[in-house]
Amino acid sequence: MSPKSLLRNRASLTHKLAYAIRNPARITPYLRRTARDAWLRVKHPRHVDYYRAVMASDAARNPEAAVGSQSHERWLALGEMQFDYLTEHGLKPVHRMLDIGCGNLRAGWRFIDYLDTGNYYGIDISPDILISAKKTLTTYELQAKLPHLTLTHDLTLDFLPDGHFDVVHAHSVFSHSPIEVIDECLAHVGRILAPGGFFDFTFDRTEGAEHQVLREDFYYRTETLLRLARKHGLEARFMEDWEKRPHGQSKIRVNNVNNFDHVDHTA
Repeated sequence: MSPKSLLRNRASLTHKLAYAIRNPARITPYLRRTARDAWLRVKHPRHVDYYRAVMASDAARNPEAAVGSQSHERWLALGEMQFDYLTEHGLKPVHRMLDIGCGNLRAGWRFIDYLDTGNYYGIDISPDILISAKKTLTTYELQAKLPHLTLTHDLTLDFLPDGHFDVVHAHSVFSHSPIEVIDECLAHVGRILAPGGFFDFTFDRTEGAEHQVLREDFYYRTETLLRLARKHGLEARFMEDWEKRPHGQSKIRVNNVNNFDHVDHTA
């Protein structure tokens, strides 16, 4: 991302006017989205309920677009990018993986295929997108891998066991989350990480003023999220090598500093 884009405040009137002038064809869709979001904000004051309604609306039109892919080719490419990055960073078939915000298995189907049977656990707040995930599972004939696909109402992760997951992954989740939702996740993720495990999450980065757009897109400074993770006893670092990937988000990795020993599940 360019230094100029990192300073951009997409919520400002100046940015909106300039964007409208450059992209007149997008004015009407933006106005429709604004009207929809205004109604959903009144109907669903709690953010998770609000975003579940957003996903229901988007998934009804196009499940792949609902998870941020404007074409099937882009859906495949973004999933492959996530898969390649984690396997290059040590993900092994024997590892147990939690995929937060698994969506319709854009990357998940690759992880399911790669991991040992039963080692993939995907959660999402949207029942509509999980129905689409089951269709993806069927399309790629992965039923025998027995993945877990579970609806959740929050990110306390209270229904999951202590020290269980080697890898926790959240792609394009915190980019749609207010700070209190991120704080909730970071407060609890250390409990479910296995010794030596890590949690990777992406976020929309700004080096200017932190802001949001239509309660759907949130932009954070890197140091804000690093501090938040450290507050909960997690070691956190910015993943520079992810920046080389053709994706508009940034990535942070956290480890539980109280869990250093690696667990060998083959033992």
